[in-house]
Amino acid sequence: MKKALLLNAINPRIGGVLIKGERGTAKSTAVRALANLLPEKEVVKGCRFGCDPATPLDFCRDCASQKERPESTHARMMVIELPVSATEDKVVGSLDIEHALKKGEKKFEPGILASAHRNILYVDEVNLLNDHIVDVLLDAAAMGINIIEREGVSYTHPSSFILVGTMNPEEGELRPQLLDRFGLCVQVEGIRDVETRVELIRRRVEFESDPVGFSAQWADQESMIRENVTRARSLLPGVSAGDEILTIIAQICADMNVDGHRADITMLKTALTIAAWHGRRTVNEDDVREAAELVLPHRMRRTPFSEERMEKDRINQSIEEGRRHSQDPEQRTDSKDQGKSEQKPDNAEETLFPTRDPFQVKQSSLQVQTRTDEQMRKGQGKRTLSESRDGRYTGSRIPRQISSDIAFDATFRAAAPHQQKRQGELAIQIESGDIREKVRTRKIGSTLIFLVDASGSMGVQQRMTEVKTAVLSLLVDAYQKRDRVSLVAFHGNNAEVLLPPTSSVDLAKNSLVSLPTGGKTPLAGGLCTALRLIEQERTRRRDILPLLVLISDGKANVTLSPYDSPVEAAKAVAQEICEAKIPSLVIDSERGFLSFGLARQISEIMGGRYLRLENIRAEAIVDAVRNIGM
Repeated sequence: MKKALLLNAINPRIGGVLIKGERGTAKSTAVRALANLLPEKEVVKGCRFGCDPATPLDFCRDCASQKERPESTHARMMVIELPVSATEDKVVGSLDIEHALKKGEKKFEPGILASAHRNILYVDEVNLLNDHIVDVLLDAAAMGINIIEREGVSYTHPSSFILVGTMNPEEGELRPQLLDRFGLCVQVEGIRDVETRVELIRRRVEFESDPVGFSAQWADQESMIRENVTRARSLLPGVSAGDEILTIIAQICADMNVDGHRADITMLKTALTIAAWHGRRTVNEDDVREAAELVLPHRMRRTPFSEERMEKDRINQSIEEGRRHSQDPEQRTDSKDQGKSEQKPDNAEETLFPTRDPFQVKQSSLQVQTRTDEQMRKGQGKRTLSESRDGRYTGSRIPRQISSDIAFDATFRAAAPHQQKRQGELAIQIESGDIREKVRTRKIGSTLIFLVDASGSMGVQQRMTEVKTAVLSLLVDAYQKRDRVSLVAFHGNNAEVLLPPTSSVDLAKNSLVSLPTGGKTPLAGGLCTALRLIEQERTRRRDILPLLVLISDGKANVTLSPYDSPVEAAKAVAQEICEAKIPSLVIDSERGFLSFGLARQISEIMGGRYLRLENIRAEAIVDAVRNIGM
């Protein structure tokens, strides 16, 4: 982790780093500490964007308008934090309201992307960012500029930054479009060695008791690292890589079957930087190996369920092959064909589970609709656009009550026709009837709660196989669409939440490898557990769109209390689910000539949709879930 951060400090063109790891592993602490190790940069004096005087083609409007060469000064690089809750106005910038009211002129108020120019933009829990904020980051990172067209303001300014993100994979996946933008990726785990953990405790206690003294104790080490970074920066322009190294890099990326060519270029930049860090002017094979471990893992994932892992033996084989190709180009083999056969990183061994292979969910049933809050509560689990305070500004309206989220552009337009009749000190006179508030929307996904009968009834093994395949397939679909899936299994005497609501495919894969089966059928307990789970989710997420999918034959034989029969207890909880207005789907797995119809009765009480499938297939389950309410 520290190596990846230091390499980006030496060479910002590497493209940033994504730090993935479990809770409490000092990810955020390490990123924030990087600010003390960054050398100073040369900037245009007085420029609010910190333009580089050596690159006039990248000047902002103010610097470019100066007739003479602007005066320069030095400033420290900073770590600019982007909160997960930041609104689009705060990120891209907005209209300077005070200037507009006093002068009657439009003026741009810079946002976080302006402060991040030539600095480090740090996003903690980057995987939890709203999609529209991620889109803004992608645009700025790709072009190096921030383009604002909003609230009557049209403005462009440079915004080239090092993107550093941290995330806990258990809290959800990162969109693949953003994942590939990170030059490097590292996985952090907690320390297992007891002696090292004890030393960690000691240092933390020392810091909390005397922060100033503790910092002074390590000042010399920080100064030494800062000097090494400065030395490596000055050496970097003179570091070179021969054709053999370029061939080896290309061979590795071809063998690993990564998409595009960003990996090749980033690996070269990283290898050059590693050589400069070690004080050498020529890249060697060890630098390439070290760079590959940082550049490739997050780019080798070709499907959501494939693991991010590097095999050193395969890297060494690619290096040997690249060396041989460089020496004798005529002996070159078809790397593309080799990647499809032996060297493909996401082979069957890495993606096979005790289920049938996950399949792609049909897109025709995924409709986007716009709903009011009340309609959203009664929604049938489809993806929607929801009004949200942290969403994208999409329109304006007259506020029903006092609002702090004022749409100033719409307010000014409403006040404009009345200015000749109004008197006052301000350039624009605004009255209460002119006020407009912003309407913000953001995409939200469904939360699918699978409640599965895992008792020892006949046909349970096939039921488990098909249900797991359906859940895994929906998770593949959720990987990019922000849907969340949960799995609750009931058997024996109670129910268990095997998979809390999540879009993390890694966590789901580990949870679904095996499902506990056998024993009695506590249907009432399963329904109760699912209901409580949905209520908890509604408390945490106001805009949740739940859908309960019950897969059972309805033959309950375990009750919640000694005063009710198992079936009556299940019906009572089903009534609670109906009253909570939770959309539901019951898939009856009952088989045989004699049918009791208990699952249908449960479905009717819940007010949901009922399907009877003699031979349960995962595709049918997915289609039923996606078409519910159509």
